[in-house]
Amino acid sequence: MPIIPLLSKSSFDPETIEILAAAFDRAWQRLAASGSPVAKDETAAREMLAKNIITAARTGLRDKDILIERALAGLNSEHDADVARVKGGRPSA
Repeated sequence: MPIIPLLSKSSFDPETIEILAAAFDRAWQRLAASGSPVAKDETAAREMLAKNIITAARTGLRDKDILIERALAGLNSEHDADVARVKGGRPSA
């Protein structure tokens, strides 16, 4: 799933949409290349990356590298929390 359908529901200007789309594409490339188990569910992982990028952009963030880092960090945090719930524990800090 590309990020563009999610951006169509937002009020970002065309320049910002280009930044967000580029950040999304790069974040996905990094995640897929990492071999992370998070990337195995591609549809869910891509959707969460997109949502994380959009959430950060709504705060005014436009730096592509920071958007990428936040999207990936958020995805990994959510994955850790999910694993902990399945195991009946708490996510690692």
